[in-house]
This record gives sequence, C-alpha cells and structure tokens, in this order.
Amino acid sequence: MKDFFELKKNNTSIKTELIAGITSFLATMYIIIVNPTILSKTGMPFTAVLTATVLVSAFSSIMMGLYARNPIVVAPGMGINTFFTFTVVIGMNETWQTALGAVFWSGVIFLLLSVFNIRILIAKAIPLPLKEAIAVGIGFFIALNGFTESGFIVSNKDTLIGIGPINETALTFLAGLIITSVLVVKKIKSALIMGIFITTVLAIPIGRIYGNAASISSGNSTLVTFNGIFSKPDFSLLFSLDIFGSLKLSLIPTMFSFLFVDLFDSISTFIGLAEASGMKDKNGEPRNMKQSLIVDSFSTLISGLLGTSSGSSYIESATGISVGGRTGLTAIVSGLLFLPFMFLSPLLSIIPTIATAPALIIVGVFMITPILNINWKKFDDAIPAFICILMIPMTFSITQGIIWGFLTWTLIKLISGNFKEIHPMLIIIDILMILELIL
Repeated sequence: MKDFFELKKNNTSIKTELIAGITSFLATMYIIIVNPTILSKTGMPFTAVLTATVLVSAFSSIMMGLYARNPIVVAPGMGINTFFTFTVVIGMNETWQTALGAVFWSGVIFLLLSVFNIRILIAKAIPLPLKEAIAVGIGFFIALNGFTESGFIVSNKDTLIGIGPINETALTFLAGLIITSVLVVKKIKSALIMGIFITTVLAIPIGRIYGNAASISSGNSTLVTFNGIFSKPDFSLLFSLDIFGSLKLSLIPTMFSFLFVDLFDSISTFIGLAEASGMKDKNGEPRNMKQSLIVDSFSTLISGLLGTSSGSSYIESATGISVGGRTGLTAIVSGLLFLPFMFLSPLLSIIPTIATAPALIIVGVFMITPILNINWKKFDDAIPAFICILMIPMTFSITQGIIWGFLTWTLIKLISGNFKEIHPMLIIIDILMILELIL
C-alpha cells in the first residue's frame, strides 16, 4: 500500500490519509441528502436517488483513488443536478428516464473526449474569467434554490420574486441558516451535515405543536415524518434510463450542456486543488489530470445507468487535502464511507427541505469565491463574466448563462480589437452555442 500510493514520496502516512479521507467525506456527505431532495422533484423516488447517489459517490471516489491516485472525492455534482431537474425535466418537459439517457450519452462523449485529450484542449480555450464566472453563477443559482425551497423567497406578481410569509417555517429555516453558518465559521468539518440535522430537529414541532407546513410540504401539515431507521437499498432506478429515446435532435444541446457544465466544474476543481496543494506535474499542470478526467467521465456514464445526474469532482476535497491528504488513499477512504448510507434511507428521508436549504445556501457561498479572481477593472473581461453570472440565476438556466457569457466575450473582444484573446477553439464552441439557441 505504501509503495502503490507512494506515501513517502508524497510526504504522508496511512494515518494522515485516513484522517483526510474522513474529513473529505464529512465535507461532501451533504450530497447524500441534497441530491435526492433536488432530483426527487422530477418524480424520481427519493430513496432510489439516495441509493444511486451513494453508489456513484462510492464507486467514482474509489476509482479516483485507484486509477488517478488523487485525493479527490467524486459524487453527483451540485449545479448539474439542478440543471437536470429544473432545466431538462421541468423546463423542457422531458421525462426523467430520457434525461438519464442524456446523462449516459454525455458520459460516453466525456469519456471519448478525455481519452483523446480533447477535453483538455477545450478547457484551455475557455478564458479563465468565464470559468470563474460559471462557478459563481452556479453558486448564486444554488443559493437561490435554497431560499425558494425553504419558502423564504416566493414568486410575486408585482416584483417577480419577494419575501414569503415570516411564519414558524421561515423562522425555523433562518435559525438553521444561522446555526449552519456559525458551524462553518468555526471551521467544523461536518458543519453542513450537522446543520441539516439540527434544523430537522427544530422542524419536528411544526404541524404538531405549532404552525402548519402545508404550503411547502406537499399539503402535509408536518415537515418531519419518521418512518424508521433502516431499510433495504432501493435499486428501482438502476438501468431505468431511456437510452434510445434520448437520441433525438432536440436533446443534443442538452448533452452538450451536460458536457460544458461538467467540463468546467471538473477542470476548475482540478486546477484549484492543484494550486492550493502544489499537486502538479513537471509541466505545472494538475497531477494525473488525464486520468482524473477519465474518472470524472466514467462517473457521469455510470450516473446515467444507476439513476442520478452527472458525477463530478468535488472542490470540498480541499478539506481533506488541507489536513494532509495527498494520495488516492484519501479518496478510497471517502468512497468506502458512503456505502453504509444505502441502508439508512428511511432515517435520511425524514429531512425536510427547510433543513437542506441552509446547506444549499452555504454551498453557494463556497462556489462564489472565484469571483475574487475576476479583474473587475478590465471591462472587456468583467462585462461578459458579469452577464454569465447574472444570467444563470435570473434565467434559472446554467446553459443560458454559459451561452450569453461566451457569446458576449467573443463579440466584445472581436469588436474592441482584442483578437489575440479569442482562442480558435472558442469560435467552434460559440458556433455550437448558437446552434443550441436555434435548436
């Protein structure tokens, strides 16, 4: 084990890697609850999505450790799951079976692009300010979803959106948000998952002792319903995708959208972690980047087969790296820790949306940190980046934010004479974007 993971070369030990793996797991564990909460809005069974989430997270992270030998957790991605739910299924009125088929085929494309290094070429063509802007825009999108899921932000016929009623549910959500925020401020590794459970406990009296949660709880007066602790895993979503039904012209843009979102998320994660930890190769690129991209692609492919949105590398892996994790052993430990939660779905399914909403908002905070890297005084960079950031939450579509960010970047650079800042590959991507708008 020591030789396989080159522990000595990486100045680490088995003990350090174990601690790092546990730390990364605690930082990413929220996805076990949050992902089913989001995807279940498509009609997919909560418990089955939870099982799929656990399987994808475990297998992908273990593969990252064994094949790419990097301390990076891979799980169904935040941002991609909201795109799957609100844009593809709800917005485009596609069935979730067809959407899973699109995820599968996008995984096949991802894998081919990764094997032949095309994804790296595409990544190098995307201007860094736009990479940062996409992450920021998704962060705002996720946070907005958290506020709406809690009923704190609601639709308003006069102002489009506005504050919802300040009732027992809203106050419980705010209490959960403050508690979760304090835990994060105190740098407690399991802050998000602790915040989810504490908010759930606070929500138990609603509908029983005081208040009524019917407006945000599918007509039920209560928010928390206990149905036991253990149960058999729900494998009903396995291979339930519509492989051939997803092969239609109207879904080609969707597959490319999955490609772009996953590509930018994974590339930015690898670069960010490499910069923070010094895990680079002799050329200054992230260590084992090709192998890591292949794992990321494989995770997306099996996600479609197992019943969830695309897998992606998690920036929260930085928590394990920060305590000394440097090898694939960290990722393997994290992956193994996901598996027991296949048997705890009844316990986890009691968690209401107002309990996961604070976690979504805090994840949004984590994701907008790249905004500091954008040069806001260089307006030919700042304007396209700002449009990309704003359009994602305003249109409730990650795809629209990416499209208009990319197109405005190219047009502004072209018209202002900054031709050298337009990569030839970016022109090809722009053409694909225009085709997506037309289709």
